Amino acid sequence: MEKALEYFWQKGFAAASMPELAAATGVQRGSLYNAYQGKENLFLKVFEMYSNRFLQQVEQTLTAPDLRQALEAFFEFVIGSMTMGVPTRGCLSTKTAFTGDQLEEPVAEVLRGMLDRLERILASSLRSKESQSALTCSPESAARLLVTFTRGLVVIERVYQDTDRLKATALSLLDILIASRND
Repeated sequence: MEKALEYFWQKGFAAASMPELAAATGVQRGSLYNAYQGKENLFLKVFEMYSNRFLQQVEQTLTAPDLRQALEAFFEFVIGSMTMGVPTRGCLSTKTAFTGDQLEEPVAEVLRGMLDRLERILASSLRSKESQSALTCSPESAARLLVTFTRGLVVIERVYQDTDRLKATALSLLDILIASRND
């Protein structure tokens, strides 16, 4: 599963082929097909594993009691995740969304599910922070903005490959989302 995850992350869902997946995982193509009934089912299993792991790590980043510190840790994790590896690996969900002309519904559904869960985790964390009154919008709106913003960061990472730029841009968003304590 880990080898399949790395392969999908590298190639994207649409560009992946069963013969290449077999080679990447070291599993015979027939055995791989018999176990998962095709590339889509294998991807769905791999993406579930990835999504659960990613979202658990996001929850861990949001544990700081201070709203800004929690969101800074969130962005540190997200930016670190997308810039890992050589070449940098980007984001599996965003790469999957942009490979191919149209997503098959089961794949689109798991992508939506992961993004919806991410939004719920962020909104819950934002609501629970003592300093939530410092938000310039509702926790739900802020969460949706954060999720959308992280997808855009992936594109900027692909184009500029400049971690400092990503971090500075994320901090600028936090300046907009979190009112100054002197206001």
